[in-house]
Amino acid sequence: MRLVFLHGPAASGKLTVARELAALTGLPLFHNHLVVDALLAVFPFGSPGFVELRERMWLDVFAAAAAEDRSLIFTFHPEASVAPNFPQRAVALVEAAGGQVDFVALDCAPAVIAARVEAPARQACGKLSSLALLRELEAAGAFDYPPLPAPAIAIDTGAVAPGEAAARIRTALALDIASG
Repeated sequence: MRLVFLHGPAASGKLTVARELAALTGLPLFHNHLVVDALLAVFPFGSPGFVELRERMWLDVFAAAAAEDRSLIFTFHPEASVAPNFPQRAVALVEAAGGQVDFVALDCAPAVIAARVEAPARQACGKLSSLALLRELEAAGAFDYPPLPAPAIAIDTGAVAPGEAAARIRTALALDIASG
């Protein structure tokens, strides 16, 4: 079982690249907003119930996938309401089941993020889509998070198109349909 753990800041292209990677590899995509959006129907973002259930649901999916030897792609935006040890707990869970976690760092220049954040596609997905709010959250420390484990590959999504980024990830991780 492989858990491809794509991470990066808001508007760095995580979901776009993950969709391309899923298309190239046949691996299922479990992007973080699937759980976030479900929980927002009941709980305010960052509330105790939201935080507890979000992490439990992410980890439960990883555990069930590992138990069935199902590889998957996961997207993650490091932010302060996520427990600092969440990535390490995910690794421990997957490795205990004989699997492997591959961290992939996506990033781009602040000017690229500023240009992307208010895109209609982000608004349609219910994502953070206000540059003013992004700046406010940054200033308040909402995205302060300990460093994640060293990535197997890091990509500047401001310089590399999503399809090419996915192809680079596939090659770097030696992913193919058989790896799922």
